[in-house]
Amino acid sequence: MPAYREHDITLASFAQIQQEMTAHGLTPGEFAVVRRVIHTTADFEFQSLVRFSAQPIEAAKVALAQGVPIITDVSMVAAGIGTVVRRTWQPGVTVAVQQAPKVIGPTQTRTAAGMLACVRSHPSSIIVIGNAPTALMAVCDEVSAGRIQPALIIGAPVGFINVVESKQALAQLSIPHIVVTGRKGGSAVAAAILNALMIWTWEQA
Repeated sequence: MPAYREHDITLASFAQIQQEMTAHGLTPGEFAVVRRVIHTTADFEFQSLVRFSAQPIEAAKVALAQGVPIITDVSMVAAGIGTVVRRTWQPGVTVAVQQAPKVIGPTQTRTAAGMLACVRSHPSSIIVIGNAPTALMAVCDEVSAGRIQPALIIGAPVGFINVVESKQALAQLSIPHIVVTGRKGGSAVAAAILNALMIWTWEQA
């Protein structure tokens, strides 16, 4: 078996993914996102699950070039984007759950409470959610009420309770967004989407 360097393995994997993907109408930037998600998960179903609305690739390029901060719901997403953040645009990254107030409402989760605190301090941020549907729903409610105008929302929470509903709420917004429909998603998927965006826009700049 021949020895491969990590970069060679990634390129070979990308080539195989491109060969195995079914026909698509994705733009080059959208393709870069979907390809990286498939590379992360080895799951080609994501080709039909990842949806792009209101020109999120272009929105990401503008926001990253302007130094717009990134807010993630949990630390796993922040950890997953750390290397690419340092090598490209170097935006500030805040983890919402770590910003949760000590006292939260009886019907609120710590992640949702932390997310509200973060987005109200940075209403034009890039928001990346890979774990908590309650955080995504809270963001959608703030947008619908006209209190915040994020530059971009990535919605990829995973699970069963309120996951599909939160993604459906995101899909109704005119804000630039990328959503992983259905129950699938997760921190690794959310990080893969943002990593692809940062790499793609950095290379195009």
